[in-house]
Amino acid sequence: MELKGDAKLLKIYIGADDKVNDTPLSEVIVYAARKYGIAGATVTNGFLSYGANSLADELYPMKLSDTKPVIIEIIDNIEKIDGFIHIIQNYFKNAKYGGVISTNDVNVLVYKKHRRSANK
Repeated sequence: MELKGDAKLLKIYIGADDKVNDTPLSEVIVYAARKYGIAGATVTNGFLSYGANSLADELYPMKLSDTKPVIIEIIDNIEKIDGFIHIIQNYFKNAKYGGVISTNDVNVLVYKKHRRSANK
């Protein structure tokens, strides 16, 4: 797959405890991205966060999240990301978990496979 130049970065912010059935939501999203043919995805575990629930809570306005944050970053061409967004929005529609889905325009400079050694 060739990926160079104008592309889109999809970022999804969720909690580590968010699940679909018994599977972590981050894992569900990454496997869905692979099945959809997305160029690549990375999951990063965070240490601390707060979001819409703590901002709306009048009793504890600075309450931090009870769950660790997870950020999923996915980069591919604009059309592919736009199509994939509709898939992941379905996970959020009727779910109890919250989160943020955002996009940024990016310029891909290098997208290269790892070279495998002859010994493998």
